[in-house]
Amino acid sequence: MLLRRRATSKIALGVAALLAPTLLGTTATAAPATGPGSPVAAPATSSLTWQGCGGDIPATVECTTLKVPLDHRKPGGKKIDVSLSRIKVADPAERRGVLFFNPGGPSGSGLFYPLALSGLLPQSVKDRYDLIGFDPRGVGASSPLACGTTTADERLTYRPYKDATFAKDVAWARDIADRCRNRNKETLPHITTRNTARDMDLIRAALGERRISYFGLSYGTYLGSVYTQLFPRRVDRFVLDSAVDPQRVWRGMGQSWAEQAETAFDRWTDWTARHAARYGLGDTPAEVEGLFWDIVARADREPLDLGGTRFDGAEVREYIRWEITHPSVAARTLGLLRDAAAGKPVPAFPTFVPTDNELASYLAIVCGDTRWPTAPAVYRADSRRDSVRYPLYGDSVSNIFPCAYWDRPVEAATKIDNRVPALIVQNEWDSQTPLATALGLRRALKGSRLVTVDEGQGHGVYSLGISACADDVATRYLTTGRLPARDVTCAADPLPAADSRSTSQGPATAPARLPFSGR
Repeated sequence: MLLRRRATSKIALGVAALLAPTLLGTTATAAPATGPGSPVAAPATSSLTWQGCGGDIPATVECTTLKVPLDHRKPGGKKIDVSLSRIKVADPAERRGVLFFNPGGPSGSGLFYPLALSGLLPQSVKDRYDLIGFDPRGVGASSPLACGTTTADERLTYRPYKDATFAKDVAWARDIADRCRNRNKETLPHITTRNTARDMDLIRAALGERRISYFGLSYGTYLGSVYTQLFPRRVDRFVLDSAVDPQRVWRGMGQSWAEQAETAFDRWTDWTARHAARYGLGDTPAEVEGLFWDIVARADREPLDLGGTRFDGAEVREYIRWEITHPSVAARTLGLLRDAAAGKPVPAFPTFVPTDNELASYLAIVCGDTRWPTAPAVYRADSRRDSVRYPLYGDSVSNIFPCAYWDRPVEAATKIDNRVPALIVQNEWDSQTPLATALGLRRALKGSRLVTVDEGQGHGVYSLGISACADDVATRYLTTGRLPARDVTCAADPLPAADSRSTSQGPATAPARLPFSGR
């Protein structure tokens, strides 16, 4: 959820709000699979009824709702809604098929994606695919979950470990899990990645398509990889951007943020020291690092006033963790933190606080996909260890979490191990889904190819102005089906002189409290 992605997050919220009130309902059943070598034929008759989305949404965007089984093991049982939108190709003669999107999360609304990406994707891709967006089950307009959480619950989902507050953290985690369970007894066990992948296949069937193509970001790479494992013969062209390692879902992925943040932090302090004349934060990496930790200690003693919102040391650490993959942005932020610590007024720091639905659907996936440790002593020991090994964020991601008190998952997590072709694209310096986790997905998807953006910064690559080379590879794959013969390394595009992102009067990003998000 860094710089460029934030430019579309407001679109996401606005479009989702406009789409929700006007959707129609349809029930679908799965169509038979086809062989991997089969051509993609024109769609059969769709069982969906589409209409305008209402509000200010352009007429080119259509909306509908599909009824799917709550429990896919009982297809004749209770149904829930999955809300969809699409933009059709202008010329049916050029049409290849459908391109599904998932923006990440888990908890990200995908209804906005056809509209948002229609301004980002190259015309050659839009000429070949109907663009299909959807809210995954439990999210947004798709039979949304709610746990009854408050802003205080949501502001810091990953909590820093302290001996003195651990008992309170344990009580908080248990309380959140109890609230989610009590409000969603029947629904909660079935809000999983495996079931969302099954919903995607029902959407495919309802559209009358033999196969689907797909563009998934962040968590969306895991959803896409699960689909390739469950429905390999229904996969056409899959682009997986900023990849999750399927062997590390989900606690291990959180811990990977702490591991990789240390490398990114060292790289950032070096960069900031080399630009001391511009930022004045220290002439050596050690001086920059010392300034940062002095500010953290100051904020732990008395939270800093950052434009009317108070930040303690843990929140300062999390803020910088998000920004250090964009060195100039983080350097400007450190300068403002220094001013705030000295009692000077500073602009407001943007913050991201998830809604009840975002937190509920996030927890449903990360707690429901895999089983977490249940003993508080495990979290205490891991947090103490990781606070030393990874001081920037290790204690927070290893601390007690509501998943410790979740019901045992209905199904085991999907083991990804196949040869389905796919294209993985990845920034070298993404600390949210690190390069190491992209390599993990590359090993699991043996038929895939990996495009690594050398010196690439931030979270997300394709069509975001990160690397023209990587964009070309992904566009060629989507339009021709040709994967590179081997893995590819692309150069990042040069940043503007003096990096224009650092010239605003305040911080440019709002750190997320749901770190898997690609919204």
